Amino acid sequence: MDLVLLTGISGFIAKHVALKLLNAGYAVRGTLRRLDRADEVRAALAPYLTESAGAMTFHQADLESDTGWAEAMAGVSALVHTASPFPIAQPKDPAVVIRPAVEGTERVLKAAAAAGVTRVVLTSSTVAVINEGKPDTLQDEADWCDTHLPSTTPYAKSKTLAERAAWEIAKARGLKLTTINPGLVLGPPLDEHYGSSLTLVERFLKGKDPMLPPMGLPVVDVRDVAEMHLRALQRPETEGRRYLASSGSMAFVDMGRTLKAAYPTRRIPTREAPKAIVRLLSLFDPTIKSILPKLGHLERVSNARAVSEMGMEFIAPKAALLASADWLVKHGRIWA
Repeated sequence: MDLVLLTGISGFIAKHVALKLLNAGYAVRGTLRRLDRADEVRAALAPYLTESAGAMTFHQADLESDTGWAEAMAGVSALVHTASPFPIAQPKDPAVVIRPAVEGTERVLKAAAAAGVTRVVLTSSTVAVINEGKPDTLQDEADWCDTHLPSTTPYAKSKTLAERAAWEIAKARGLKLTTINPGLVLGPPLDEHYGSSLTLVERFLKGKDPMLPPMGLPVVDVRDVAEMHLRALQRPETEGRRYLASSGSMAFVDMGRTLKAAYPTRRIPTREAPKAIVRLLSLFDPTIKSILPKLGHLERVSNARAVSEMGMEFIAPKAALLASADWLVKHGRIWA
């Protein structure tokens, strides 16, 4: 069996990627900053593994240290690099997010090249694609985030600079790189350790806000994101290409109304807030402050390349949203 190194295997997306790879027959070596999380990953994947699934092992390595990466690459046929910080609120010091994302990507890809591992699939983001200088336009893989705009968040800078660094290293060292650029990743997690992505759905379901900000984002189901990583590895023709992972965009108010229709007894916001009110609230809530540049815009990206070249048939945005909500409610993350 081909051995794939999967970085950050305890992540929301990475666990789903691991499941897809293992059930496709790959052996997976997952990196963790702390090996005491290995049992957590095993327990999350165990109910979904098939009898013919590949073997899973773990290796300790940190994006911010050289220690362990050479050993992690030993005997590996391909690298899937998913590990990267994802803050729900933007930090006061942008370097907190940017440095580990960029330096970590450089460290891991250079270690792969040094070990003779040439096939790499990198998890990037639509934030590395969407240029806020072109609001409300349909953007695709040819577009790049403008990191010089004052409205560009530290997270967007981190993903953009990390992906650009990956392409530069790939060119210089002969790596066969594919990037997968997901939008807002929804869908059911495999366990209760799902990071920042689903906190937005939690917030809606808990009725924390009386109204919703006037904005919208590209949405994709985590199961489709994982499938795209698998297909990228299986299809040599994807080498040297970026692929946007999105099934369409949803305005926040449409998310609220979709959830309210599914859970009518819950206090879920269904009205859009005036921009002035959102700006006022941002003074007291850092998670709101980070979305100010997006107010009044519905970000849209094209999935045409993923459909035509990978044969993807995406789960609809509403279905991904409702799958997230269903999991959160059934697993007691939202109080009745």
